[in-house]
Amino acid sequence: MDDFPARDLAYVIRLDEIVWGGLLLALSIAIHVAGTLEIVRMTIVLTERTRRAARQSRAIRLGIFILAVWMIVLVHLTELAVWAGFFVWKDAQPNAFSAFYNAILNYTTLQAGYLPLRWRLLEGMLAIAGLLTFAFSGMALYALGAKYVEEWLQIAKGRREELGTTSSASADGPDDAA
Repeated sequence: MDDFPARDLAYVIRLDEIVWGGLLLALSIAIHVAGTLEIVRMTIVLTERTRRAARQSRAIRLGIFILAVWMIVLVHLTELAVWAGFFVWKDAQPNAFSAFYNAILNYTTLQAGYLPLRWRLLEGMLAIAGLLTFAFSGMALYALGAKYVEEWLQIAKGRREELGTTSSASADGPDDAA
């Protein structure tokens, strides 16, 4: 036991730390699921509205996808603000800016060790929140991307059929679907 710092030997996980961590984790997941589902709904609405106006080009679809990515980033930043607010409220960080910066480092699992000993467990729980929400974001983006690729392939197939060609390697692919 002589190889461990006194700080590590003195640390004891407390029940309130587990409860606060569980609540913050649940709140992060709730914010993320609600936000991501709203983003998916919004992309469906935008896709339908632009489809009615004219055949969609790849640029319009890419723009909708980029907007969805930006909105997902905003959802992540909102979750980080909740954690940072908690750290400031509990005097675990000197100010909101330090709290947000250090929260984003743990959320992305890049750093640990910035919280006072009293809240040490929350560093790991914050990393869990980040891993879970990034996985959920990735799933949502994969689903949106797969949907768009399938639609581009259908547009390309329709264009080939309109032109009366059955060649699978024709020059009028999804780029010409505008």
